[in-house]
Amino acid sequence: MFGYSEDQIAQFGLTFGVSAFMLYMVFIIFQLARESKAGRFGTFVLFLALGFGLLGFAAKGLIKFFLAGT
Repeated sequence: MFGYSEDQIAQFGLTFGVSAFMLYMVFIIFQLARESKAGRFGTFVLFLALGFGLLGFAAKGLIKFFLAGT
């Protein structure tokens, strides 16, 4: 399709699709904090607890990138 292989399209979709999904998750956490009137500390706790999984997923990608040596 348009001169790209299936692997290139899948890699592009995975990279930008997962990134967009992660940004959407940050938006959801922010909305949750705002609607529950959590305050500064409550918002921090929400981002810490719920955002920790997103951070771990991003760290996994970076670790795989550096260990592969590409």
